[in-house]
Amino acid sequence: MQQMVNGIFFGKAFGIPLRLHYSWFIVFALVTWALTVGYFPQVYPHWSTTTAIVAGLLTSLLFFGSVLAHELAHSLVAQAAGIRIHSITLFIFGGVSQMAEEPGRPQVEFRMALAGPATSLVIGGTFLALYFFLKDIPEFVRAMSFWLGWINLVLAGFNLIPGFPLDGGRVLRSLLWWHSGRLLSATRTASNIGRGVGYLFIFIGIGLIFYGSWLNGLWLAFIGWFLENAAATSYRQLALMDMLKGHTASELMTREWPAVPPHLTVQQLVHEQIFASGRRSFPVVDADKIVGLVTIHDVKSVPKEQWTYKTVSDIMTPASKLKSVEPNDDLGKVFRILTEHNVNQVPVIKNGNLLGMIARDSLLTFISIRS
Repeated sequence: MQQMVNGIFFGKAFGIPLRLHYSWFIVFALVTWALTVGYFPQVYPHWSTTTAIVAGLLTSLLFFGSVLAHELAHSLVAQAAGIRIHSITLFIFGGVSQMAEEPGRPQVEFRMALAGPATSLVIGGTFLALYFFLKDIPEFVRAMSFWLGWINLVLAGFNLIPGFPLDGGRVLRSLLWWHSGRLLSATRTASNIGRGVGYLFIFIGIGLIFYGSWLNGLWLAFIGWFLENAAATSYRQLALMDMLKGHTASELMTREWPAVPPHLTVQQLVHEQIFASGRRSFPVVDADKIVGLVTIHDVKSVPKEQWTYKTVSDIMTPASKLKSVEPNDDLGKVFRILTEHNVNQVPVIKNGNLLGMIARDSLLTFISIRS
């Protein structure tokens, strides 16, 4: 399961930034509450409240550590295949890896997809081995090991359901792709199955609600809605990228885009450029080389009383931090930059020279006409 970028940074593993989406705190609290108030007191009624709380917290943390390990396995296989991983984010439904690109070969996707469930199976088997074969370890540890063992097996089994974008759906897509050589067709089939799985979960969830198990029913229906939406969105995105394939940045860029020098004051920028042209962004050029980009958002960050002496170079985004493309790059790369980095324009640069700019509106119009 891919794609989610916002969140709180909490560390790195194998060079990959790790994040917690805000929704993760909801599911962490729910799992901890269920373990502390429900599972452990029922199975071990002789435990004190403090023991149940500590066990619940530790087990919940170890569970999400297992989810992270599952996602890391996907990412490490991807990295070994030369795919850059921007980050891993834990959220309400598990974890997602933000990849720089989709796998280019079905064999790579097959290995990537199986790596996560295989890791969960190994983790689950290890915890269950602790429970069944090490009878002399403290009951506290055995209790946590049993729950963590079976929940990791459940996690592996759930992810192997053959509905895209679950891991099982990715395995199915890779096999269909491998057989037919057509990624888009394989994705359409796997996504339709994924949507079917989502609708089935919603139907079962509604049934559980009517039978009185409203919490489990609501949760299952929510998961079903997420799967259906993710499957449909994944196919639409791939279809869009397929449509953009073969079209280059040079086709869409605006060559006559006004540039400004770095020594221009903010006041001059506003009155002589923004008001005059109606543009919201300007490449900053010095000696025919692009040195940065200044936008109306940069201007808004400067108090008005400082406009007379603050210069463009003080507030611009330097060229080293810009996300840019070359004229022969396909429009799919432009689309990824616009969406992943939430910017409104992408400079087209070659050998340090600015050739033009591509605005978000221009790309959206291009997509709309060809859809």
